[in-house]
Amino acid sequence: MSTLHVCPLSLLQATVEWTGASHIVTLIGADTVVERPVCISADRHLFITVSDIAEAADGMILPGHGHVEQLLAFVRGWDRAAPMVIHCYAGISRSTAAAFIAACALAPRRAESEIAKRLRAASATATPNPRLVSVADELLCREGRMIKAVAAIGRGELAYEGKPFGLEVA
Repeated sequence: MSTLHVCPLSLLQATVEWTGASHIVTLIGADTVVERPVCISADRHLFITVSDIAEAADGMILPGHGHVEQLLAFVRGWDRAAPMVIHCYAGISRSTAAAFIAACALAPRRAESEIAKRLRAASATATPNPRLVSVADELLCREGRMIKAVAAIGRGELAYEGKPFGLEVA
């Protein structure tokens, strides 16, 4: 099995080191500086500039089709020989949505509800960004099942940042 590891920006370097990750997905605001760990080459780091919002707002970048299409192409190109780290600023919303989306894309026969339940079991704070999930649901032709699965696990516990966790991909 392959593993997706989710963490906040503050623990990116440490998470890459202890997991032995070969790939990174960054979902972060436009003005946030992210230093890529030296052990990860630029072609193995997807950087998506997007705000953690569900509806359009002035001065913010609404997650859209292009963002999710980039994510899907990147995770589908991952050889799974080593783990992938997905992070956002807090490791709670954008990154957990991206991990859920990646798991759904890489295991198309697994029920969305099962993947969402595993996400919740792995992280009490996971609160996947609903806009990212909605766009992915459409692109993956999941007919609302991804949206329902995330709604069923509900909002995670409130926290300043999430604790790193792993999500297995079948």
